[in-house]
Amino acid sequence: MWGKTFTEWITTPLPQRAGARLSVVARVVVPLVGLVIFLLGWEALVRWQQYPPYILPTPAQVWRKFLIALADGTLWRHTRVTLIEIAGGLALGLSAATVLGYILAKCPFLERIVGPYVVAAQAVPVVAIAPLIILWAGSGLFSKILVAALTLFFPVLVNTMVGIRSVERDLLDLMRALNATRWQIFVKLEIPAALPVLFAGLKVGTALSVIGAVVGEFVAADQGLGFLINLTSRGTLDTPLLFVTLGVLVAIAVTMYTLVGWAERRVLRWKNA
Repeated sequence: MWGKTFTEWITTPLPQRAGARLSVVARVVVPLVGLVIFLLGWEALVRWQQYPPYILPTPAQVWRKFLIALADGTLWRHTRVTLIEIAGGLALGLSAATVLGYILAKCPFLERIVGPYVVAAQAVPVVAIAPLIILWAGSGLFSKILVAALTLFFPVLVNTMVGIRSVERDLLDLMRALNATRWQIFVKLEIPAALPVLFAGLKVGTALSVIGAVVGEFVAADQGLGFLINLTSRGTLDTPLLFVTLGVLVAIAVTMYTLVGWAERRVLRWKNA
């Protein structure tokens, strides 16, 4: 609905307009109703079992802790560090994965050489090699960016290869028959054809980048949301703050996923035209 011009909206039949409004309401109201039911069930469980706050706090206690951490700057200080790591991991992982994925998709011989090593590297959990990365790259910001980039590298690489190879052979032959340059084929055919699959990989990558940044902070960090989780779970037993930190991580992942979905709808409007 929001992507339509005013003229298109005016000329849309009333039943379609009503359906669009109901669709928007459903997308907003249904998740909110589900959230309210979840919070009420959480509150009822705590009161029924009479859990102490260090075992399971109530939603009100978590909210109060959120306001306190927000007011004293603790939450923003650690969130800012994690956001920088996520952004750096996304930039590094996506660029490396898309470039290598394109090269391997266009050169099957090179894929047969490099492919087994890439799969073997993916078979090792990032959480297992994160201490090694920290040892090699140090305990600073760059090592966390590397861990986040490695976490999302393989899924984006595979999606890039699938997307580039999804270009129809007939269209390639047509472009070559029209004397299109290599750059024209890349920009006007390969990228548009591969974009749906690439966006799917980007959606997966955004969630994995959050996981990678937190894993890096678990291993060695003195700031960041992962460090805050370690501190609250092993040291202070401040469970309300632990819930606040987890909620912020979920909010970051959902926001990034939503932004990618919005960009996908904007960029791929031609598919649904």
